[in-house]
Amino acid sequence: MQVSIFLESGKEHSVLHQHPWIFASTVARYEGKVGVGTTVSVFNDAKKMIGRAAYSPHSQIRARMWTWDPDESIDHAFFKRKIATALEHRKKWIQNTNAIRLIFGEADGLPGLVVDQYDKLLVCQFLSAGADHWKDVIVEILAQQTECESIYERSDAAVRQREGLESQTGLLYGAQPNTEVLVKENDISYLVDPIHGHKTGFYIDQRDNRLLVQELSQNRRVLNMFCYTGGFSLSALKGGAREVISVDSSGDALNVAKKQTKLNHFDENRAIWLDDDAFETLKNMRIREEFFDLIILDPPKFAPSAAHLAKAIRAYKEINRTAMQMLNKSGLILTFSCSGAMDMETFEKTIFTASKEASSHQKSGDFKFRVLKRLTSGLDHPKLTCFPEGDYLKGLLLERI
Repeated sequence: MQVSIFLESGKEHSVLHQHPWIFASTVARYEGKVGVGTTVSVFNDAKKMIGRAAYSPHSQIRARMWTWDPDESIDHAFFKRKIATALEHRKKWIQNTNAIRLIFGEADGLPGLVVDQYDKLLVCQFLSAGADHWKDVIVEILAQQTECESIYERSDAAVRQREGLESQTGLLYGAQPNTEVLVKENDISYLVDPIHGHKTGFYIDQRDNRLLVQELSQNRRVLNMFCYTGGFSLSALKGGAREVISVDSSGDALNVAKKQTKLNHFDENRAIWLDDDAFETLKNMRIREEFFDLIILDPPKFAPSAAHLAKAIRAYKEINRTAMQMLNKSGLILTFSCSGAMDMETFEKTIFTASKEASSHQKSGDFKFRVLKRLTSGLDHPKLTCFPEGDYLKGLLLERI
């Protein structure tokens, strides 16, 4: 029996414009027995079919669209086509690295599914009820369509709770992966821990921005806050920075960073690793009147939802204001937000406000900043014009003038 949901009158516009989320408040009624992750046919109030979606009874996002083609079935062949298309996009656009985001959820027509490649290992996150429902099929197809030797699950993100799903981690295919997987990016070697590391083990989304840091670092004194395992720090060392100070509150992450410094044969005397709170470290450095030529601010997600946005804005403003006051003349700052609840406009306003406040605390009247570039993730994190929520990583490159 076909399972169907019918949308409230006038509530179908965003779905008709290819936005993949259907919120609970827009659903008028159901027909048939709906289950967690099961496929439902989506109709408007005039009983015209819009497409098919995955149902999630516990989430405010009540359904996620698989297809807008009423004649397209959601089956093994569907996922085979979608995954093949996603892989082809990466083959076309991503070279010179074996750390790649192969599937990026809604942007690849597979809501809630994230797949990252680390050499011969794939690490998957099944973050929606629909993706979780089709897990076995997806794993089978990934094993067939890639040259992977292992597939490991890291479905331990908090978003699964909102889907009514329990945290799941473990081996799905092949041999148990090592806790250190060697990957190459921009002629730098990194060690990725797919089992214990943040998210899937590495921040693949910052690849292009790490290369930018490498290009900007020659003979500069660099400060990398929230450095994790030192991705930006290694890029700065590779680019010829005369000194790189890196700060993170995870001693384990810093141990990996130090190991990678040796692995790449970088001068360890140019690298200083501080196991400390980033906010306190910035304040103390400011009090000591330390100055830098390049500062990188890549903090964790301050606003996981809209309810946290006001507090997040204050936090972003604080760290940026303080960092700006520590820049030498002609110094550069790369500042980021990975908070999906904060759009680029809000982020820019926050940073611009921080620059005004930083300037007001300066004795000289020539303390200004120029926006050199807006920053985002790489082409293996595609963005859809109909799904702005997918453009979560945003950043700015600023120059003190």
